[in-house]
Amino acid sequence: MSKVLVSDSIDQAGIDILSQVAQVDVKTGLSPEELIRIIPEYDALMIRSETRVTKAAIEAGTQLKIIGRAGVGVDNVDIPAATRQGIVVVNSPEGNTIAAAEHAIAMMLSLSRYIPDANQSVKNNKWDRKRYIGVEVYKKNLGVVGLGKIGSHVATVARAMGMKVMAFDPYLSSERAEQLGCRLVEMDLLLREADYITLHMPKTPETAHLINAEALAKMKPTARIINCARGGIIDEAALAEALQQGKIAGAALDVFETEPLGESPLRDLGKEVVLTPHLGASTAEAQVNVAIDVAEQIRDVLLGLPARSAVNIPGLYPDILEKLKPYMALAETLGTLVGQLAGGRVESLNVRMQGELATNESQPLVVASLKGLLSQALRERVNYVNAALEAKERGIRVIETRDASIRDYAGSLHLEAKGSLGEHSVTGALLGDGEIRITDIDDFPINVPPSQHMLFTVHRDMPGIIGKIGSLLGSFNVNIASMQVGRKIVRGDAVMVLNLDDPLPEGILSEILKVAGIRDAYTVTL
Repeated sequence: MSKVLVSDSIDQAGIDILSQVAQVDVKTGLSPEELIRIIPEYDALMIRSETRVTKAAIEAGTQLKIIGRAGVGVDNVDIPAATRQGIVVVNSPEGNTIAAAEHAIAMMLSLSRYIPDANQSVKNNKWDRKRYIGVEVYKKNLGVVGLGKIGSHVATVARAMGMKVMAFDPYLSSERAEQLGCRLVEMDLLLREADYITLHMPKTPETAHLINAEALAKMKPTARIINCARGGIIDEAALAEALQQGKIAGAALDVFETEPLGESPLRDLGKEVVLTPHLGASTAEAQVNVAIDVAEQIRDVLLGLPARSAVNIPGLYPDILEKLKPYMALAETLGTLVGQLAGGRVESLNVRMQGELATNESQPLVVASLKGLLSQALRERVNYVNAALEAKERGIRVIETRDASIRDYAGSLHLEAKGSLGEHSVTGALLGDGEIRITDIDDFPINVPPSQHMLFTVHRDMPGIIGKIGSLLGSFNVNIASMQVGRKIVRGDAVMVLNLDDPLPEGILSEILKVAGIRDAYTVTL
């Protein structure tokens, strides 16, 4: 009989499910050394947030088939190490969706009607009704930043309450926004028009301090902001100052840049601020949901069935994985590249397998392409299992085609992305030693290996362009590792691809665009 180790406290419903197919040992509070010592005897490990599953623990788990995290995040699991060991890692991405969305709505209403302070006032034997005259949310403009599962549910509930909903999500199609009854707008307009703003996005380098002093200055003095997503999306010092000076009317925060919240000027503010200790997923139902969801997946994997919410590479037999692994790396690289070239909202992605690749299993390559495409927006949230679902929820239409007649290489992959800013295409192939080569950009033939930092230009094929760009980069102390130009006809349009040793400094792209003959320029980070 299989053995499952449960090393953190989970709801009994999850343990009952596991007990149907395995011997379940609940051992909480294990030290890292104790976990490493006992893990070799177990087929599965179920955790929450307390247990850290390190590379050492994973390598010690010689019998492990699956690691299940009863919750959304898996930052306490070394996923690359698990993948290398062939261990499936699963989580419960939807188990707390309703809980988090309802908490955001509750925070908005509490903020509007001063419920926390009014409650405390009555408990202090006061009856100060005039002090707590609130505002209605009915017919107010709600700005939802991020229309994923949680943001979409908030939007649906808000509309049912009679609110007018606008949304900003650079990776969502207009069609999907319309289905949700939302008006898709740019962030600047949302900041200026919204009466309430609610944030629902991961924290990434791009979203860190998204709501800063400049953004707060654009908001209405009557506006209120809610953050039940991730700490650090709001600059808390700037928020406190804006509230103190009356630049906005209120804020409700469930998450903070440093948790638990330490010394903060937010603590000293009055009824215009509502603070809760990261309670978004803290409902009895959510805890049961995540326990059942993950326990069912562990049960299925132990019975030889696929997991539905794996965060690494599930459901591929070793022989297929071994054959496609290099091409999956190619697909993900090309997806990341075409996504950054396209920019803005991507509405469709055409994945075309060419030559010998057209006869292979396609789904892993399509998923890897989508993972790359969405990686800039979703970071670690997107994986080989949820990439297709994330794309579907953003209204991205995926087209899969095959063309065995193209024989430039034994097998190549062509991606074409269409979106709000136009369309771009890339083609890539593998050399004999497995090295990735980009062979085509927007129908311009090239032959360059990808690198971490790249610069692409579209320019007029004329003397002096290459020298001017090289000199300009040199003046900014940017070192060029390699360069190649591709063109269709002499003196027509051409593309230039530069592999750089370092990222471009701030402001240099605008200088490049000023060079005579340069039509467009893009930076890409892989």
